[in-house]
Amino acid sequence: MAEILSVKQLTFKKEEAFLSPFAVKSNETKGRLKEETACPMRTEFQRDRDRIIYSRAFIRLKNKTQVFFSPEGDHYMTRLTHTLDVSQIARSISRALALNEDLTEAIALGHDLGHTPFGHAGERVLNKLSPNGFKHNEQSLRVVDVLEKGGLGLNLTYEVRDGILNHKTGTCPSTLEGQVVSISDRIAYLNHDVDDAVRAGVISVEDLPKSVLNVLGKTSRERINVMISSAYENSLNKDKITLSSDVDGAMKELRAFMFDNVYMMPTAKREEERAGLMISATYDYFIKNPDKLPKVYQDLLKNYPLETVICDYLSSMTDRYAVNVFNQIFIPQSF
Repeated sequence: MAEILSVKQLTFKKEEAFLSPFAVKSNETKGRLKEETACPMRTEFQRDRDRIIYSRAFIRLKNKTQVFFSPEGDHYMTRLTHTLDVSQIARSISRALALNEDLTEAIALGHDLGHTPFGHAGERVLNKLSPNGFKHNEQSLRVVDVLEKGGLGLNLTYEVRDGILNHKTGTCPSTLEGQVVSISDRIAYLNHDVDDAVRAGVISVEDLPKSVLNVLGKTSRERINVMISSAYENSLNKDKITLSSDVDGAMKELRAFMFDNVYMMPTAKREEERAGLMISATYDYFIKNPDKLPKVYQDLLKNYPLETVICDYLSSMTDRYAVNVFNQIFIPQSF
């Protein structure tokens, strides 16, 4: 009688048969920080994906700013919709290149778990306040290693942790799947930030540099397709994920345009200043009153400096919760 393979064994066989030599096979993971009993059905990367999706940090992303603070419309990007956008783009590229889609998806879903309320404005404020600095990619790793599950962490695999830590521009993940997420992050935020800025009336499509439109296209759909196609065409059967020089140059030009005309516009800077003052005041309050921190964060003080734990607490907040905490501390309450 023929041996009946388990679901996981079938997955291993499919990966051996169909994945690129440059892909990370699920049975070749470098493992976890703490050994665990294997799941009989899911691979380790599938387990990581599931742990991230069901984490509290992932759920909170729905109420964290991407670019525009507390927008009135229902169709502006949040940190959660950005994360799903990155995941979709990264999976498309990974599938085309025959890489490990489960690993790619896990990295994409976890890459921004440590992001602050109020977008990069919150990150910049905490980076100035904390003597150890603050970077959202490092905080994302701290979330999955330490903060989730009441201080136990999610105990993810090496490959997922590496991809989360190194997704930012200027870093380089050790796997191609991680590199795919890094490029997909740029593809996602450039295009949906343009859409949000146009929707908000900050810019029009006609304002975008003609040189960018000529290379990437006039619509978000065209630009994303061009970027994904470039990643595929320039990375197929290679040990590095790259874009063509013209597409990479156009993306850099578009990013510079967005900084000059959207991210640093007076309205955004004014709201960023308000958010910064609020976060600074809350940070200073907990420096002086550590006993007012929630118990789970007070427990962390046994092993970590106060400044680090306050950053843990503040960065975990949604925009709405950060405002509520500020109001409870500083705004007189009605009787």
